[in-house]
Amino acid sequence: MDFQRKETYDIDDLLQIMKLLRAPGGCPWDREQTHKSIRNCLIEETYEAVEAIDGDDPVLLQEELGDVLLQVVFHAELEEEAGRFAFADVVDGIAKKMVQRHPHVFGTVVVNGTEDVLTNWDAIKKKTKDQKTQTEVLQSISKALPALMRSQKVQQKAAKVGFDWPDVSGALDKVAEETTELREAIQDGAQESCTEELGDLLFSVVNVSRFIGVNPEQSLSEACEKFIARFAKVEQLAKERGMDMASAGIDALDKLWNEAKIMK
Repeated sequence: MDFQRKETYDIDDLLQIMKLLRAPGGCPWDREQTHKSIRNCLIEETYEAVEAIDGDDPVLLQEELGDVLLQVVFHAELEEEAGRFAFADVVDGIAKKMVQRHPHVFGTVVVNGTEDVLTNWDAIKKKTKDQKTQTEVLQSISKALPALMRSQKVQQKAAKVGFDWPDVSGALDKVAEETTELREAIQDGAQESCTEELGDLLFSVVNVSRFIGVNPEQSLSEACEKFIARFAKVEQLAKERGMDMASAGIDALDKLWNEAKIMK
């Protein structure tokens, strides 16, 4: 294969590497892949980059951003082979979008802060995508997003046209209302109703998070970490006291949980 090793590589080298991996005589695994077969790789690499950001780890972030970029290059190469578009078209498209969506930087539009920027962005996006109604705006939000993130975006877009509570109290009341309806569905034993009402409750909780300025995805992730940490303390206490957690019963475990909450 005609490839020159270097001390430092650039984007053109990466594109060539991908072409060589996909070429006859290249890597058997890479040659077998399709958009769908590596779909989850893009998701996983993105979340690993996010984890590096959350951990404030620039060394790891550099590596993970490279992994994300590789996925972009991989998908673009598949499309170039199919004759539909190439990596250069991806770059051209996003560059044009950035110029178009920032008329206050690349044009003559004047803004007075972030809110003006976001308002202009939404208006330009709606126009370029030929969205004539706000319903079309809501429908354009990706269904592949994590449900909490998608819920937040749907609510934000609906609020743009005034479909919103005046303050957080209305959102909190809705949580209480949906909790009651979920209890009723559970009592009735109808699985379909339970699924619907649980969804309504989660959607309402996300609405509260929006009012108080909390990212629901991050909040739930931190809650998971807190639960794991406290569970570890409960397990430690149970072991120290010769308790079998599986047979101890929820009352005994709840007492350990309360102890764990106040442990340093």
